[in-house]
Amino acid sequence: MTRNAIHWFEIPVADIDRAQHFYETLFAQDLRREQMGPQTLAVFPYEHGQGVGGALLHSSTAPKPGTEGPLVYLNASPSLDAVLSRAAELGAKVLLPKLELPGDIGFIAQIVDSEGNRVGLHSPAA
Repeated sequence: MTRNAIHWFEIPVADIDRAQHFYETLFAQDLRREQMGPQTLAVFPYEHGQGVGGALLHSSTAPKPGTEGPLVYLNASPSLDAVLSRAAELGAKVLLPKLELPGDIGFIAQIVDSEGNRVGLHSPAA
């Protein structure tokens, strides 16, 4: 049985509305809003039971957004260039410009999102 190293991730946010707008615009897709007790989530699209899922997390007990700590790479397919262009339009700071990885692994970049989180972006080679 194949296992993914990650099953679920959460990106802490200070303002769920602002962050959800940022990511929906960045990836040109809707996120699903959910309430789980005192936590508000905006869930990225994924195939339940088939892939890795994740969400933006707003909660008084969540870690504060920041550029230190774990780095999550989000799927920027089919075009990292298009995602980086939208990131610039949204005012995101680019920490690592588009970089080609060896051996057909694809391309990566890193940005700072609307909340101050360092986020990685990845797209496979064409």
